[in-house]
Amino acid sequence: MPDPKRIKVIVPIPMDEAGVAARAEQLPADFVRDGFAPEFVAVPWGAALGDSYHDTMLMDWTVFQAGITAEEEGYAGVLIDTVSDSGMRALRSRLNIPVVGPGEAAFAAAMMLGKKFTVLTMWPEWFPLYEKTLTEYGWWERVASLRSIETRPDVTELLAGKEEVIFDKLKAEATAAMEEDGADVIVLGSTTMHQSAQYLDDNLPIPVLNPGQVAYKFLETLIELGLTHSKKAFPAPEVPKDDDIRKGWY
Repeated sequence: MPDPKRIKVIVPIPMDEAGVAARAEQLPADFVRDGFAPEFVAVPWGAALGDSYHDTMLMDWTVFQAGITAEEEGYAGVLIDTVSDSGMRALRSRLNIPVVGPGEAAFAAAMMLGKKFTVLTMWPEWFPLYEKTLTEYGWWERVASLRSIETRPDVTELLAGKEEVIFDKLKAEATAAMEEDGADVIVLGSTTMHQSAQYLDDNLPIPVLNPGQVAYKFLETLIELGLTHSKKAFPAPEVPKDDDIRKGWY
């Protein structure tokens, strides 16, 4: 049997093994296609919550640092474990293997499944992350709303122990998005919210997209089809600075 195609999944917040394992649960073994092996790796330093432009810059930089060696390490693709798609375009410029972000993948899927989608997230401090990507992608016309449950997230423990309260809040806000904003698809605003996806999907009459899973399946498909990003769209640097990037200046 040939070796599995390894996928580097970059967690954009530094955390211990237990935190990484909690995030890896979004891709259970029976969800991963035969012949693939996702490997979750946290950045060694950087942002804490992604709650500010300060953290946005750190996430872009540290994800880029962590991904710059993926191709030479033998990975078949890179998945960025944040709906902010941090560092995605820079990595596409430097790498030839496919690089996928959950924001772009889930938003594109939402537009195929409905007419207007709402990004449902934990707190409004994350809104600038979606504003940045949706503006870059030019997809605002298909956005019904950005909504939050105004609850401070825990990016390592995730929703564990808070399910009963958090799930009901998310359901109520998603219902308001449907009834007041005209949303016909819900996109969860963070891969850290994956534990709520099944509950919401079971209790809402419209599709609920778990962005990490959508992006991962899209990446598997790209690899199987032998496709990667266009180098006309994401040209390689004439003078790469890999050594300096690896040093990190920290």
